[in-house]
Amino acid sequence: MAESALDLPDPGARELYRAILRGGGRLRPEEVRAEDEPAFRQLVALGLLDLRIADHSYSTVNPRVVSERLGADLRERSAELLVRAALVPDLLDDLAQAYDAAPRRAEPVGGVQRVSGTGEIRHLLSQFARDYPHEVLTAQPGKVHPPAHRADSLAQTRRYLAGGGSIRTLYEPQARLTQEHIEFAVEATKVGSRIRILNAPFTRALIFDRTVAVIPAAPDNSAAAVIEEPVMVAYMVDVFEQQWRRAQTVDWEALTAGPAAPVVHEQVGRLLAQGLTQRSIASRLGLSERTVAGHIARLRELYDAETLFQLGWQMQGTDRDRAS
Repeated sequence: MAESALDLPDPGARELYRAILRGGGRLRPEEVRAEDEPAFRQLVALGLLDLRIADHSYSTVNPRVVSERLGADLRERSAELLVRAALVPDLLDDLAQAYDAAPRRAEPVGGVQRVSGTGEIRHLLSQFARDYPHEVLTAQPGKVHPPAHRADSLAQTRRYLAGGGSIRTLYEPQARLTQEHIEFAVEATKVGSRIRILNAPFTRALIFDRTVAVIPAAPDNSAAAVIEEPVMVAYMVDVFEQQWRRAQTVDWEALTAGPAAPVVHEQVGRLLAQGLTQRSIASRLGLSERTVAGHIARLRELYDAETLFQLGWQMQGTDRDRAS
């Protein structure tokens, strides 16, 4: 069956079918108006109009009969696709084995693999992002993304999150003063990445799916060590989680707009704490509801609140603390 035959009739075809029913359920080809030609052809292709050999006219067909036939065709095709899907892993098994066996150009040193060269490290991290698609924990002190690699890093971040993964990142406090850090954080958090500031010394590390970790193996980050020992990786995950709980959330987008943006941001927060609705806040401040919604979304991230009720409650507590 052709792909188009699986489409449902569009509004024009539906109206033509009803018109034919009102006219007695039959239609001669010469009676089809030029503007109705596409709808007529669609009804014929779907089987809702059937050609009568005796008088060369078309008669309407019960849609229930057509739906049963289309449903049977779809079920048959689905069964065929399921069979083909089951064969795919076997068809690619030789390539999967070759991929698993391929060396990562890493030198094992005392149970830890070592990778040298910026290009090799980036290639390895890209492999890990594909092989471990669920969670990445990153601690990134200092400069993180050179200008030449920033667009590529953002693209990888978007792909990872679009595939259902999660990314949490720690930055140093000076990241709030660096434009390239701010711009990257704004774009990354827009697509779901979470980035916090840790006001304490910490070491660069990337942990994939709590299974494998990558840390620097040279002061200039020109070499990396790959750790797959479960006990060591578990320890690193525990350290990261402790650091994450101590870290502060940041309104990255407010940092890009100059000094006026935080003022509006705080006004939205205060009015929300007073119990005003999104529409009321927009009216009070002369903003669009969409703009207010953006401020509220960033406040929810800032206060780690899942609902507006939680956000309002936490902000009321913050106001009480300030007053005291």
